[in-house]
Amino acid sequence: MAVDRAVDKWGARSFDRSCTHSFTRAVIDRAPRPMVMGDLKIRHTGARAMGIKGLTQLLQDNAPGAMREQKFDSYLDRRVAIDASMHIYQFMIAVGREGERQLTSEAGEVTSHLVGMLNRTARMLEAGIKPIYVFDGKPPTMKGGELAKRKDKREEAEAALKAAREAGDQAEIEKLAKRTVRVSKEHSQEVMRLATLLGVPVFEAPCEAEASCAAMCKAGLVWAVATEDMDTLTFAAPRMARNLMAPKSAEKPVLEFDYAKVLAGLELTADEFIDLCILCGCDYTDTIRGIGPKTALKLVKEHKTIENILEAIDTEKFPPPKDWNFQGARELFKNPEVMDTNGIKLAWKAPDEEGLIKFLVEEKQFNEDRVRGVCARVKKARAGKASQNRLESFFGPPTIISSTIGKRKVEETKGKNGKGKAGLANKKSKGVSGYKKSKQ
Repeated sequence: MAVDRAVDKWGARSFDRSCTHSFTRAVIDRAPRPMVMGDLKIRHTGARAMGIKGLTQLLQDNAPGAMREQKFDSYLDRRVAIDASMHIYQFMIAVGREGERQLTSEAGEVTSHLVGMLNRTARMLEAGIKPIYVFDGKPPTMKGGELAKRKDKREEAEAALKAAREAGDQAEIEKLAKRTVRVSKEHSQEVMRLATLLGVPVFEAPCEAEASCAAMCKAGLVWAVATEDMDTLTFAAPRMARNLMAPKSAEKPVLEFDYAKVLAGLELTADEFIDLCILCGCDYTDTIRGIGPKTALKLVKEHKTIENILEAIDTEKFPPPKDWNFQGARELFKNPEVMDTNGIKLAWKAPDEEGLIKFLVEEKQFNEDRVRGVCARVKKARAGKASQNRLESFFGPPTIISSTIGKRKVEETKGKNGKGKAGLANKKSKGVSGYKKSKQ
């Protein structure tokens, strides 16, 4: 009998969903292992940055001083808000995939997202980085059009995948299978559970995760937002870090963006930058056909607002979308529905080793020695490198007020001492559903 699974270094299996054989432990343990590079075999899909189309290149050309490369280890003792939902999707596509096969438990439940998150979270904790995972809540109404497009593309990919199977075209199957990936609520809940067991603070945003991450950064709760989604800058996150969740084997430097330098380099106000991003193309509305990022920047600099641009351009040559609600997109970026960051107490705890064993080993069939090894390394790091705080910590740690999950929008105000404070309702946090709020 052919073996249709492969065991990765965490004990999770690659499983052909079309296979209905019942495998014994002996057969599974004899299954061949996939190639391992660094921490884990990761297939790099070459996916472009998400969110605002062409923004990265536009910044490279017009505001290079807003971007700088950092070493992963330079984030020692940094608090980082991570857009968890986006990274779950990336792990579902990249981790342990062989054609249509994915890493699964014995019950056939996909575990790629858990392998990826365990690996990356452990790497950050061992380096003394302090992650906070933020998950998407309900999507904004204006994102309905984009979500419908994504659904249509998945359905088209599923139809094409069926044809590729019939033709036996493995290269096409490999490409199309990735386009049919869906992240379910259960996948997110599993990663929330994993992060909590690892001792990492977890929050569920009322709406878009990257908007709440940006709010945490503006409130001074975190150093940066870690994401590949460029619209985090449109939400005015003071600092954004890309590649922080990349595998060690990729040897990618962290690419850090400074929002203030973005505006200075482009010579735009915050409102003008939002209109630029809408013109480039965002998730909330369509854009003007025939106007790319370079032209958009030129037009915004000259005319300041989309309203003025529409009056100045030839709309026959550059037709705007029908019933174009760019004003609604603008309002979403300026006043998003975010977590109430008032009163959050961020704390990182030691891993719950036995809880991890129950979840990953007993329920998901991970290798017990591997999981215990992760726990041992993280605990050792907490007592060693991770406790070596940055120099500025000796001059007084920043005041960390913790967060509650609410529906008030973040409004920056200035106190008497000139320091920014968030003018927010003083509500008690209920934490994420099913999870207790971290205590200091």
